[in-house]
Amino acid sequence: MTSSTPLAGRVAFITGAARAQGRAHAVRLASEGADVVVSDVSAPVSDAATYPAPTPDDLAETVRLVEETGRRAISAVLDIRDLAALQDLVSRTIDTFGRLDILVANAAVLSWGRLWEMPEDDWDTVIGVNLSGTWRTIRAAVPAMIEAGNGGSIIVVSSSAGLKATPGNGHYSASKAGLVALTNALALEVGEYGIRVNSIHPYSVDTPMIDPEAMGELFGRFPSFLHSFSPMPLKNARRDGASTLSDFMPPEEVSEVVSYLAGDGSRSVSGVQLTVDRGALKY
Repeated sequence: MTSSTPLAGRVAFITGAARAQGRAHAVRLASEGADVVVSDVSAPVSDAATYPAPTPDDLAETVRLVEETGRRAISAVLDIRDLAALQDLVSRTIDTFGRLDILVANAAVLSWGRLWEMPEDDWDTVIGVNLSGTWRTIRAAVPAMIEAGNGGSIIVVSSSAGLKATPGNGHYSASKAGLVALTNALALEVGEYGIRVNSIHPYSVDTPMIDPEAMGELFGRFPSFLHSFSPMPLKNARRDGASTLSDFMPPEEVSEVVSYLAGDGSRSVSGVQLTVDRGALKY
């Protein structure tokens, strides 16, 4: 019989957890028995981002939902570009829970524009958060995971854009492709400590980052770009036996994969890029 709490006794740290994917991952791992550490910048980081920023209240709601599962949670409002703040949170994690087993590097930002036209700040923000911020998250967390001596799992949330070019957000694509190289190198470096590292590549997840108006405006200006964004061929089978073809995946669907990579069922999986796209990248 499979335990309903396969992650009992473990501690998971999820960045970008105020809402959407990060919240879904935090709640899912907590429901499987993990105590959870969550962070989010909970504020705008760029004027170029057309979608509303998360708030401290959003992060507090994530904590509430985690605690509703019966697990413990600690949180911090921080920018993952701030290494010292991340290190302070990891120290607090060890002081509180005594260990760190799972890292879900999820925080990211997105803006739109052609590469040769975008302001310098747009490039610097997206690369700074998505790539350099993820490295800083790893820089803060890995020493504590090694010292704890329990092995563990690092799940880097990249994107389908990290595997397939997406015009109109080349800086985002570049940042997410960089995470592939980061994942592969880190998997080799920390394997001797029993730590696994994998990246996931979701496509068209229903989150505030997917701003239909901004995308529509971009495709209206550059209609040829639309052909690079594939439909999802796999129908979403529902538990009631019916099926629907949804334009976007719910974040909880991605959390299924995060749960698998966090748990012992993936103990032999490391250095892998796992698409979560219902087959869209096959087009």
